[in-house]
Amino acid sequence: MKLFFHTISYIFHPIFVPIAGTAAYFLTTPKYSPLEIQSGNILPIFILTVIIPIITFLILKNLGVTNSIFLNSVNERRYPLFIHIILLGLILFKVIPNNYIAELYYYFVGLMGASFACLLLIYFNFKTSLHAVGIAGILMYLINLSIHFEINIIIAIGFMTLMTGIVVSARLYLKAHSKLEIIVGLLIGLLSQLLTVKFWL
Repeated sequence: MKLFFHTISYIFHPIFVPIAGTAAYFLTTPKYSPLEIQSGNILPIFILTVIIPIITFLILKNLGVTNSIFLNSVNERRYPLFIHIILLGLILFKVIPNNYIAELYYYFVGLMGASFACLLLIYFNFKTSLHAVGIAGILMYLINLSIHFEINIIIAIGFMTLMTGIVVSARLYLKAHSKLEIIVGLLIGLLSQLLTVKFWL
C-alpha cells in the first residue's frame, strides 16, 4: 500500500498541474485549435513548468536548500514557490499572449493566486498540501470547462474526483500532511479556479 501511495504522489505531483490543465483544455474545447496554437502553448508551458523546475530542484538540492522533491519542510518550500510564481508570470505575460486563450489565461491566473496563498501561509509556518491544491484546482477547472462549453465530460470529472480522494488519502497515509493542511489545500485549489472563472465563463 505504501508503494502504491508513493507512486500516486509522484504521478500527481504538483509540478504537473500547469501542463495537465493545458492538456485538459485542448482535449475538451470544441473550439478549433490549429496545431500551431496548441504547440505554441503546450511546449513552452511544459518547458517552464516541468523541465526548468526539475533542473532548479537539482540545483537547490546540491546547494542543500531542499532535500526531497516533495518539499517536506516549510523552509524547503520558499525558494521553489518563489521560482514557480516567476515562471507562471512568464507564462501569463510572454507565452499565452502570443496565442491568447481566455480559458487558459485565467487558469494560470488561478494557479498564480493559489501559489501566492501557499507562499503567504509559509510565513505563518503553515505547510499547505500542494498536492491537494493542484488536484483540486484541476477538478474545479474541468467543472468550469464543462459548464462554459456546455459539454458532458462527467467521466473526466468523476475520474478526477476519485483521484482527488486517492491523492488526499495518499498524503495522509504517508503522514506528509495533517488533515488541516489537506483541507486548506483543497480549499485553495477549488477557490483559486472558482474566483477566476467569472472572467471567462
